[in-house]
Amino acid sequence: MTTYPTTPFDGQKPGTSGLRKKTKVFMQPNFLENFVQATFDAIGGVAGKTLVLGGDGRYFGDSAAQVILKMAAANGAARVIVGQGAWLSTPAASNLIRQRKADGGLILSASHNPGGPDEDFGLKYNMANGGPASEAVTEAIFARSKVITEFRKLEAPDVNLEMVGESHLGGMTVEVVDPVCDYADLMETIFDFKALRGLFHEGFTMRMDSMCAITGPYAVEIFENRLGAPKGSVVHESPLPDFGGMHPDPNPTWAHELMAEMMGDAAPDFGAASDGDGDRNMILGRGVYVSPSDSIAVLAANAHLVPGYAGGLKGVARSMPTSAAVDRVAAALAIECYETPTGWKFFGNLMDAGRVSLCGEESFGTGSDHVREKDGLWAVLMWLNIIAARGQGVAEIMADHFTRFGRNYYSRHDYEALPSDVANAMLGDLRDRLDGLKGIVVQGLVVESSDEFSYTDPVDGSVSAQQGFRILFEGGSRVVLRLSGTGTEGATLRVYLERYVPGPEGLDADPQDALAPIIAATEDIVGIRARTGRQGPDVIT
Repeated sequence: MTTYPTTPFDGQKPGTSGLRKKTKVFMQPNFLENFVQATFDAIGGVAGKTLVLGGDGRYFGDSAAQVILKMAAANGAARVIVGQGAWLSTPAASNLIRQRKADGGLILSASHNPGGPDEDFGLKYNMANGGPASEAVTEAIFARSKVITEFRKLEAPDVNLEMVGESHLGGMTVEVVDPVCDYADLMETIFDFKALRGLFHEGFTMRMDSMCAITGPYAVEIFENRLGAPKGSVVHESPLPDFGGMHPDPNPTWAHELMAEMMGDAAPDFGAASDGDGDRNMILGRGVYVSPSDSIAVLAANAHLVPGYAGGLKGVARSMPTSAAVDRVAAALAIECYETPTGWKFFGNLMDAGRVSLCGEESFGTGSDHVREKDGLWAVLMWLNIIAARGQGVAEIMADHFTRFGRNYYSRHDYEALPSDVANAMLGDLRDRLDGLKGIVVQGLVVESSDEFSYTDPVDGSVSAQQGFRILFEGGSRVVLRLSGTGTEGATLRVYLERYVPGPEGLDADPQDALAPIIAATEDIVGIRARTGRQGPDVIT
């Protein structure tokens, strides 16, 4: 073991999903080592502990895994369970932490951000429950990173991560495991694989776009090998260090190839996509796109059809920017619905306390209490199980849902890489004007209320303030604005637009047309285009 002197780096503050920077920033001498040592120190050390390690296969991930292994050994860890090739999807890592009763895990990923030497890299610590580190832990990591003076690292040859089995690194055991098998086995305990095999046997067709990211091997094993979907049902199935030049974010903008196929004349029955680390999903039917907010609502309304949830849901939860569609389902089912800040760790507390079974975010993330991360392939299997049980396609299921619950027209407009000072000044000005908005009329809409969202966790009593701005209009429409913490350059402003239509008329409009008054009112109130000089959003989902 060698102890190396070091000096702190600025900006090693983990966000809701760990630390994300440009890959070359992480590749600087001592940058990764500082952050890993700060993490180990902040959690009280790793001596005698068992950790899980893996990632989405992006550039620098294999090298980073070797560094982390040598540092874990030097810090006295007893065992590190690592996915073969340093691969593990984020939900698979969460499952492995829980299944093996590990003390925590390190996930090498920047999720849906592009990968490669000139793109993004990330590292986050997950706790013993399998979920992202709490704010207390991330704050402790950041505090330690600012005063760190040394790190510990074993000088030893690299570990062979291509062969399943055990080896030793100093006094630490390195256990290389199949990254797919345990996760696929878990899915068989939740879903009716017999019914799903019957679906494909009867000629049901699907297209699963893994976007050259980590879910490719998982999707091939589950859909093609275990469920009998025709070979080729999974496309872009080989994980690549740069995701094949793709932006591995499963939304209509970046998954445009899948969108074109599903909206075409020869579309398969069902389409889905997942992101870089496998925790996000996009759902489509033939000629139908399902918004993430609607998806979680449909899953909640039909969960009783899936074996793993046949006994009913404990409750549901959604992030504050997510539409209120699932709230209406929860009311009909007479179960609790929680509104939390953005960030999966807030759901983890509720799940650990037994308060919720299903949860979701508008940013293409849905999941349940089977793990403590959002889970893209789980969501795809939920949809397939519901389709098999109902004997209906996506379009029919959506039409029935809107008829029963009404429709929350919803869209997210992203303004990416804004100058941080401009974005902060614009929202600071909005903050100053919040109290005076009530009662004003804009684009024919009356402002009912406005605030900056604050959340008190019902489990541990912790308070999370300044979680986004809400402007609510009479009749159930609203706009939410917040800065995202998932980018690596400038500031990304996310604008969430929602309009509720109870039906029976007006349930089949184009969402952007239905939301036009909300979009115009937002510009009048906030002045995004005027303040930023942008002609419109970079991404619309």
